[in-house]
Amino acid sequence: MGKFTDEYFTMTEKDVLQYAKLQLDFFDGDAELTSREIGDGNLNYVFKIQDKKSNKSIIIKQAGPVARISDEFKVSPDRNRIESEILELQYKLSGGLVPKIYKYDSIMNCFAMEDLSDYEIMRTALNKHEKFPRFADHITTFLVNTLLLTSDVATNHKKKKELVKDFINPELCEITEDLVYTEPFYDCSRNDLLPETKKFAASNLWNDKKLLLETAKLKFEFMTNAQSLIHGDLHTGSIFVKSDSTKVFDSEFAFYGPAGYDIGNVIANLIFAYENAEAAILDEKEKEDYKGWLEVTIIDIIDLFSKKFKASWKENVSEKVANYEGFLEYYLGNILKDTSAVVGLELARRIIGLAHVSDIVSIKDIEKRTRAEKICLLSSKKFILDRENIKSGVDFIQVIKDAENKF
Repeated sequence: MGKFTDEYFTMTEKDVLQYAKLQLDFFDGDAELTSREIGDGNLNYVFKIQDKKSNKSIIIKQAGPVARISDEFKVSPDRNRIESEILELQYKLSGGLVPKIYKYDSIMNCFAMEDLSDYEIMRTALNKHEKFPRFADHITTFLVNTLLLTSDVATNHKKKKELVKDFINPELCEITEDLVYTEPFYDCSRNDLLPETKKFAASNLWNDKKLLLETAKLKFEFMTNAQSLIHGDLHTGSIFVKSDSTKVFDSEFAFYGPAGYDIGNVIANLIFAYENAEAAILDEKEKEDYKGWLEVTIIDIIDLFSKKFKASWKENVSEKVANYEGFLEYYLGNILKDTSAVVGLELARRIIGLAHVSDIVSIKDIEKRTRAEKICLLSSKKFILDRENIKSGVDFIQVIKDAENKF
C-alpha cells in the first residue's frame, strides 16, 4: 500500500514527479525528472514529465471530481478511463492519428500518453494564420475511420451495444446538452455576451420560435441517437498539428452519439478561424489568401469525407440491409444534415455561452469583434434551419459568405 495506491487525490507538480518515478516504467533508473503543469483546458490537470539527461518526456493527464472552469460542473473522474480507452481504440482505427497511451490508473484517475510538444495546438496556429495543407486529408481519414467503423453498419451489433455501454458518459453529455443545445438559445444567467451581441441574439435567436423548436429536436436527437462512437468535443483546441502531421486528443466527451456532431465541430471552429482572419489580418492580399485557404479546407473536409465514407462503406459494410439500393445515400445524407446543424449549434454556443474561443475574443477592435459575432450567429441560424439543403463543401462556405455580405 502507498501514496498512489490507496485512494485518489489531486496531484501537484511535485506529486506527479514522484508518481512518474514510482508508477511508470518509462524512464531510466538514473533519470533526472522535471514536472510542469501545462493544462489550460476547462476540466483536467495536465503535466509534462521530462528527463533532463535523455530528453525523454511523457504527458500525465488527471481528472478531478469538478471541472476547472467552474465548481458548478460536477463530473465523474471515470471520464479519464473513457478517454484513455477511446484513444487506444482511435489509435488503432485511425492509423495513429491520436497520441499513444502508455498506462491508465483507475485509482489516481489519470493516464500517461505520448508527449506531442513538438506539435502545436491547432487553434493557436490558426490564430497566427498558419496553414496546414494536409489537414483536410488527415482529419477526414480520422472521421471516416472512427465514425463509420464503430457504427452498426460495420460492427457486430452485440459488440457495438457493449461499446455503447462501456462509453456511456452522462456527466459530460449533460454539459454538452446544457452548453450547446439549451443555454445559448435563451437569456441564461451563465451566458456571456457583448451588449450589442446580446441584443442581436435576443432579436434573432431567442425570440425565433421556429429556431427554438429545431434546437429542441436536435437536443433529443443528440441524446437518443447512438450512431457512432464520437469524440464529442472535436474543436481546433483538441487537435495538435505540424505541417505534415495531425493528432486528435482530448476525447473525454466521447460517447455513442450522432456522427455529424464531430464533423460539425471541426467545420464550425474553422469558421471561427475564418472570421478571425477577416477581422485581424489588415493586409487585403494576405487576408484574401488566408481566407481562401480556409475556404478550400472547409470544402475539402466536407467533400473528402463524403468521398472516403462511400469508399469505406463499400469495403467495410457488414450489415446486410445496409447494402440495399439507396441506403448509403440516405445514411450519409443524414450525417451531412446533422453536420450542418452542429455547425450552427457550435457557432451559437461559442459566441453566446460560457466557453468562448480565442479566435473571436482575441479580436481587439470591438466593432470588428461584434461584426464577427453577428456573422457567426446569423450563419448559425441558417445552418440549423436549412440543414436539409446544406450538403456540399461549397454549400457550407456559401452560408458564411452570405452572412458576411449582410454586415
